Amino acid sequence: MAKKVFNRIGVLTSGGDAPGMNAAIRAVVRSCVYYDITPYGVMEGYDGLIKNKIHKMDASSVKHIIHQGGTILKSARSKRFMTIGGREKAWNNIKKKKLDGLVVIGGDGTFKGAMALGSEHDIPIVGIPGTIDNDIFGTDFTLGFDTATNTVVEAVDKIRDTATSHSRLFFIEVMGRDAGFIAVHSGIAAGSEEILIPEKDRDVEHLFESLERTSRRNKTSRLVIVAEGDQNGSVYNLERQVKERFGDRYETKVTILGHVQRGGRPTCNDRVLASRLGVSAVEALMEGKRNVMIGTRNKKINFTDFDKATKQNPKMDEELIRVANIISI
Repeated sequence: MAKKVFNRIGVLTSGGDAPGMNAAIRAVVRSCVYYDITPYGVMEGYDGLIKNKIHKMDASSVKHIIHQGGTILKSARSKRFMTIGGREKAWNNIKKKKLDGLVVIGGDGTFKGAMALGSEHDIPIVGIPGTIDNDIFGTDFTLGFDTATNTVVEAVDKIRDTATSHSRLFFIEVMGRDAGFIAVHSGIAAGSEEILIPEKDRDVEHLFESLERTSRRNKTSRLVIVAEGDQNGSVYNLERQVKERFGDRYETKVTILGHVQRGGRPTCNDRVLASRLGVSAVEALMEGKRNVMIGTRNKKINFTDFDKATKQNPKMDEELIRVANIISI
């Protein structure tokens, strides 16, 4: 397909921040410069489009950011952009800046906003999946997921030192309100005895059986990784039920890792993925693609319509669940 002539491309980040967003911004900006396109950065996500916080960038604008967490363009959730009037104002500012296309970096909400804007106005948009939860359909991995799981593993390794020293049972809550990818990957890597996730309806009796089994083997410490969206309720509720069932047999502790999982320097994998997707996003716009998310499937670039990316949920790898069950005995 012949490449379309683009003069100006805007880039923004929206929703929750994720390590690797800055690396993606850098790749988009420098790809634009490479192809003689003027890049524009939009501050504070879709709210920045409404407020006309759109500024010209160049290659030097993104120097020394590939290793930084967060996003230099900032992020914000915009209620006004959810309205037709808000998107109309955003479109007027896009026209004022003479932007020919947009690259949006974020998750499900970001792509829904892009889909609405793209359907109402004639602006090509390509999305880059940036969310630590890895819960976007159409890509094997999202930006920030690898960094987040490495952050969790490092923290759990340290918690295990204390658990072993004091023969304690630790419940460790990780992010994942709707998806358990962080819990499964980090749980396997950190040697967790049990992993509880939203995708699997395992009642508390399953946990009791697991604890009974490890108790017979005289294990001196136990770690249970719990995704925040687990169907058994809060991690404190799980701790309470274990105390009621086992009494003094277990000294229990709860650790909620929280937003530490969203910060920090991106890993090598996230930097490479961000760079690859950023370059490909600009090239996709030039080739005439619009209203699609760019990701990778089996290490190859893959495109998914926004509508499909936001309506379908990625499936948990059953093989990983099987592996976790076998090695946790």
